Amino acid sequence: MTTSDPVPRVPLLVADGLHKTYGLPGGGTLVAANDVSFTLPTGGAIGIVGESGSGKTTVARMLVGLVRPDAGTIRVDGRDRAAGRRRGRRERLTRAREIQMVFQDPYLSLDPRLTARQCLTTTLRLHEATDSAARIEELLDVVGLGSREADARPHEMSGGQQQRLAIARALAVDPRVLVLDEAVAALDVSIQSQILSLLVDIRQATGLALVFISHDLAVVQHVTDETVVVRRGTVVEQGPTERLLTAPEHEYTQLLLASVPRHGWDPADAVRARRAATTSG
Repeated sequence: MTTSDPVPRVPLLVADGLHKTYGLPGGGTLVAANDVSFTLPTGGAIGIVGESGSGKTTVARMLVGLVRPDAGTIRVDGRDRAAGRRRGRRERLTRAREIQMVFQDPYLSLDPRLTARQCLTTTLRLHEATDSAARIEELLDVVGLGSREADARPHEMSGGQQQRLAIARALAVDPRVLVLDEAVAALDVSIQSQILSLLVDIRQATGLALVFISHDLAVVQHVTDETVVVRRGTVVEQGPTERLLTAPEHEYTQLLLASVPRHGWDPADAVRARRAATTSG
């Protein structure tokens, strides 16, 4: 390499050969992830798509450290997140700040005793970050929550407001990557659109990278550049989201696309796609 050659940039997030197997109560095993690999650049957005039981949530939990892979590595800025797992509190918090997660049901992930303002204060103090009133107001403003919601507890909020608070809490520690596990699946269509637009705006404003877990290709198209399609723990197709939506190559991707209701949608197409995917699988 000459002095004029650019230095290759290390991808922000690299998942390489992730494998996870669970034992079943009656004996036998379930392969939840089988050699799952992908890369995510700084500021990028990738979707991981599949039906219930496809293994996509297991992948999400491995990324944030809630599940330990049986094999494979997860690297952030070239550093293996599993290296030196036995470490002090400060190191654990640093690792937690790299990747934050937003869950499908915000109500279950929020402390029902705390107002939105108290929730953010607690998170900032836990991570030894600035918990000034100005910082908290900034976070609330970023996700579109006003003074009325700031003093409300989760049960006093709508589902969309709860999810906005969950996103604000994740953003409070300035993560490099935000993993969203079916984060809009429980919301009605109009609120889904608002949350997706919010995520696009946050990504553009901050350079935050997104890993968007969903069963719905129609949702993924709004927020991702690349998509990984997972079936029974195995990646069956991956590539630019636009290509997967317009020219899917694998029968399973075609099934997911055929299952999305849209103008001129014929349920019979989904039935035929299901039959083709079952035959090929």
